[in-house]
Amino acid sequence: MKSLTELIDRARNSKRKGVVVVGAEDEEAVRAAIMAQENEVVEKVILVGNVSVPMPSRNLEIIHADSEQEASEIGVKLVSSGKAEIILKGFVKTSILLKAVLNKEWGLRGSGVLSHVAALETAALGRVVFVTDGGMIIRPTLEDKVTIIRNAVDLLHRLGYSEPKVALICAVETVNQQMPETVEAAVISKMAQRGELKNCVVDGPLGLDNALSQEAAKIKGIRSEVAGKADLLVVPDIHSGNFLGKAAVYLAGGNIAGLVVGAKVPVVVVSRADSAQSKLISLAMAACVG
Repeated sequence: MKSLTELIDRARNSKRKGVVVVGAEDEEAVRAAIMAQENEVVEKVILVGNVSVPMPSRNLEIIHADSEQEASEIGVKLVSSGKAEIILKGFVKTSILLKAVLNKEWGLRGSGVLSHVAALETAALGRVVFVTDGGMIIRPTLEDKVTIIRNAVDLLHRLGYSEPKVALICAVETVNQQMPETVEAAVISKMAQRGELKNCVVDGPLGLDNALSQEAAKIKGIRSEVAGKADLLVVPDIHSGNFLGKAAVYLAGGNIAGLVVGAKVPVVVVSRADSAQSKLISLAMAACVG
């Protein structure tokens, strides 16, 4: 993709989805859902929480809930029963919502490991780049990183990437025993070469510069199918992913959208600081893959 706005067009052309706002006391989340409805990204909006608002259209429904736990249970059950396809986090703790998502009886448990994927767009890049995991797993193990990659690659396949290029990002592009993330990156790259990670091309360790810039890769003498052309950046921990996403917005004037993946449906976790455009694009991405 060249621009995140492509997601809005794709969502409009896909089957209309319903979104459940869990914790509808959050006015910003409600506004994001209604904005998506007005832009034909979603068709139906269901608000779950201790809230009372006028119904602007026949495609908006309100369900009362007295607590975060009750709202999360109702919201997840609405999706698991097929009455909606997207969950949008409102005024509930993320841990409470995700506990409901992972409920074994009526939840939406998928691979068993939830991870976050962000989509970044800046003027300098000229293309959309995805980042994982800057929002869920604090210090992923090697096994966690493999699952994180599989979750993200599945998302990219749903967005039309037949064989996404995956870069394992480190501070350097060489293996250094004193930097364990570089060793893990080399191991995961070898796993991919042996076919343990399918339908993607994986390389690492790679620095951020030579993962994104073909010129930087050329200067450093790196020959790789991924170097300079990465679609997906796999960061070593939640801190680097969080910093990278916010830097794209606040230092480079870019846009960001994101989803929690790994469950049977996408979960949109919207920050109050996110722009209206970011919220709309996040819901559009969920509508494209949900």
